[in-house]
Amino acid sequence: MDNPRGEKSFVVGSARIGAAPLEPALYLVATPIGNLGDITLRALEVLAGADIVACEDTRVSRVLLARYGIGQNLTAYHEHNAEKAGPRLLAALEAGQSVALISDAGTPLVSDPGYRLVDQVIEKGLRVVPIPGPSAVLAALSASGLPTDAFLFAGFLPVKDGQRRARLETFRQTPATLVFFESPRRLDDSLAAMAEVLGGARQACVARELTKTFEELRRGALSDLAAHYADSGAPKGEVVVCVAPPLDEEETSAEDVDRLLMALSKEMSASKAAGEAARMTGGRKSELYQRLLHLKAKSDAE
Repeated sequence: MDNPRGEKSFVVGSARIGAAPLEPALYLVATPIGNLGDITLRALEVLAGADIVACEDTRVSRVLLARYGIGQNLTAYHEHNAEKAGPRLLAALEAGQSVALISDAGTPLVSDPGYRLVDQVIEKGLRVVPIPGPSAVLAALSASGLPTDAFLFAGFLPVKDGQRRARLETFRQTPATLVFFESPRRLDDSLAAMAEVLGGARQACVARELTKTFEELRRGALSDLAAHYADSGAPKGEVVVCVAPPLDEEETSAEDVDRLLMALSKEMSASKAAGEAARMTGGRKSELYQRLLHLKAKSDAE
């Protein structure tokens, strides 16, 4: 159905539904990660009723809005124009307008400048309203077959192998299912690093192309998954990797603490590394700091 000029509305099936004006706020709208049918009715109402709709990729968002008969103009807000576009959006909010920010790849706002805008809006004392919806993190976790009572979303691992292994080391004793985003091109290397650092026997799930035509969930031990993707090559599409918690719940050994300290020290100062290790292990920061200095001196001498 055509959208009458200026009408705030959207289409579901054969029915056009009016959208009421929104209260001034930044609305974070989760949109489908693949299947356009996963959009929520509330999200459609917000997209149709907002004064301004901002998105990272106008081409992607325009397809979604056209599917549901929403005749909004789109404002680009992405990494390359955030410094200019961000202040304009803030000014609109301060002037009493409503801004809907589309999260192109579901939620949370990962590798997306949207999180900066959220911080700026909060800092100014303005309202932020989450409009929940599709999330690759939760979709993969729920279908992985791994424990869901506690999980840690770790985002993307570093590209360089040494930094990647150091980051994984910090998660080795985390008593929760780990969830990572990964590039298909790096999947085999990342799985190999996970198998070596976290343990090859740990169960895991590689979720690919979630909600899309060629959706695939491959489950198995990390070592087996690493071998499979090393042989088959890089898969196509978006990838989420879920890894089970440690196989046992033994207390962290002195050797584990040493490994953790050295891994953290590769990403931050000695003082910060000791503080983070204290938070993760329950140890005393001062003692861990002295231990780290000893380990670094020993490593330098070898």
